[in-house]
Amino acid sequence: MSIEIANESGIDVDEASIVSAARFALDRMEVSPLAELSMHERWMDLPGPTDVMAFPMDELEVGRRPDAAEPSPALLGDIVLCPAFAKDQARKAGHSLLDELHLLTVHGVLHLLGYDHAEPEEEREMFALQNRILADFQDMLAAARKQDVQRSSDDRLLGAAGLDGRSDSETS
Repeated sequence: MSIEIANESGIDVDEASIVSAARFALDRMEVSPLAELSMHERWMDLPGPTDVMAFPMDELEVGRRPDAAEPSPALLGDIVLCPAFAKDQARKAGHSLLDELHLLTVHGVLHLLGYDHAEPEEEREMFALQNRILADFQDMLAAARKQDVQRSSDDRLLGAAGLDGRSDSETS
């Protein structure tokens, strides 16, 4: 899966984490690994502020998702995030800018895959799916942090015991 990111916003963000959120959402939605996605972070020269915009590129064939049995390369489209606007939203929501950018990334991915929230039923479906994906992504991040903490603790303990934690075959 090719995911490209371009930060033109002038705001320092954790680009790797945003790509990770996009990849997680695409994997969760079983999108073909041959698909491509571009992400841009910049100010939009549009009347009024916006947080995320999604621009689908290749039309998905009716009844054929990108994860069908015979996948072909597809350019899903572009997601444009506005970190400056998202920063204000994050503050109002009581969470970090990165959490807001993860939310907007997943939201944009769902739009590229054809989900919408114009009608109440569509909104319920899209936001429920968005919330499940984000919760699973946050669980994955928490598990990875816990594993890193455990690894660091193990390394300190092994170091204190005069061992560096590597087997003899790894040191030869």
